[in-house]
Amino acid sequence: MDEYYKTKPGVKVSTIKEWAEDDRPREKLINKTPKALTNAELLAILIGSGTKNESAVDLAKKILASLDNHLGLLARLSIKELTNFKGIGQAKAINIIAALELGRRRRLSEALNKKKIKSSKDVYEIIAPILNDRNYEEFWCVTLNRSNYVIKTISISEGSISGTVADPKKIFKLALEDNASSIILAHNHPSGSLKPSKSDMQLTEKCKEAGKFLDLPVMDHIIVGNDNYFSFADEGLI
Repeated sequence: MDEYYKTKPGVKVSTIKEWAEDDRPREKLINKTPKALTNAELLAILIGSGTKNESAVDLAKKILASLDNHLGLLARLSIKELTNFKGIGQAKAINIIAALELGRRRRLSEALNKKKIKSSKDVYEIIAPILNDRNYEEFWCVTLNRSNYVIKTISISEGSISGTVADPKKIFKLALEDNASSIILAHNHPSGSLKPSKSDMQLTEKCKEAGKFLDLPVMDHIIVGNDNYFSFADEGLI
């Protein structure tokens, strides 16, 4: 049952069921389209019900406001962090995380259907659904065939907020097993900074030289952060 809006003590207020039909999230979605709903209304549907003092929509607005209305930040919250909001139990937190993960997988699936790499933007569209909302660094490798079509995206390592260790031997071993003709490196910066670190530069150079020796060139290295990216190739660094 949907709960009451917060109000002054002793003053009765209406529940979501008493709102005009167009203002009810579920009915709005049925009668219009999902695009007609605000982010808060969509989140309210996942939440299902609010608390004694606020509706599911109010609770959704509160959660989003605490994150500057940034859905990327919402996707980074853990079950424990979500349940810190009054009215969000473990089951509701799981609903939210599962829905956001489905959205991420859909974006990745769509990106992989555009398999030919023609620019750094094409690489970003493939790797962004994997790396954009991570709270810790991950290093990935994209393997390509001779026509620059993607063979596979491969997880190389997971680290902490401050960094991860990528072993060139592992990168090239997996690429050779894929019969790749070239590779693209990719990792994220949870801080949002797109500036390559000294270790990023050193690793890129080491992999570049190894690729020359193995006739398996490194075409680019993409750094992902805050819904944007840095390309070593675009900047003439590879």
